[in-house]
Amino acid sequence: MKWIPIKPEHPMLILDNIFQDGIFIPEYFLGKNIVHLPTMKTHSYTTTTGAMKNAFGGLLNYKRYYTHTHIHDTLVDLLAIQKQIHTGIFCLMDGTTSGSGPGPRTMTPHQTDMYLASADQVAIDAVSAKIMGFDPMKIRYIRRATEQGLGQGNPAEVEIVGDTELAEQNLGFQVGVNIATGVGRLLWHSPLRFMQKLFFHTPLVLFFIWASETYHDKIWWKIKGEKIYRKWLEQSPWGKLFSEY
Repeated sequence: MKWIPIKPEHPMLILDNIFQDGIFIPEYFLGKNIVHLPTMKTHSYTTTTGAMKNAFGGLLNYKRYYTHTHIHDTLVDLLAIQKQIHTGIFCLMDGTTSGSGPGPRTMTPHQTDMYLASADQVAIDAVSAKIMGFDPMKIRYIRRATEQGLGQGNPAEVEIVGDTELAEQNLGFQVGVNIATGVGRLLWHSPLRFMQKLFFHTPLVLFFIWASETYHDKIWWKIKGEKIYRKWLEQSPWGKLFSEY
């Protein structure tokens, strides 16, 4: 896949400041329609994750962890870039099983039986955030995207069609923190962030990648995660459907 440089036409320019050599995106994406297929869940660094966060892995290359300190503003810049390069953007969000807890990996599944769809990436993230129990306009990436005119993050200004009663519920989700995300918060969002270049811009980053994989895949999964997954497969109608594929 060929990666090409692009500069976001947006006043925040967080990405332009972080990647001094330019932001590189897949050339294939230029002039294409894009459909995001996120799930409804919480996230330890952004409170919620959905349509806008979905571009974090799709548009940024392997150095995307450079942006974690400015993760909210990064998502706003990424949406601005998408509006530059895509002819259309649409999102179908899976809320059949939603996740609460220290996302995106150590979560508790909840049967919520819904899908959300919108061509406004800010609006769908705002509505899903409200359903999960958060005030969307208090989540920085949703508020800033609304202020920049990239979409509508105030649920009161979003027209909801379909089963409107689903949009009125409050699931009361909590974000929480685990060992891995706790370390991340210290190094990306606390006064210790001055050490980022030492830890993440040098080969030392390989240790943190190894530590994250070890914790999530070998410790948490073996002790807790696999049991949660097996219970979901056996008891949830969506888990049973998934097991038939």
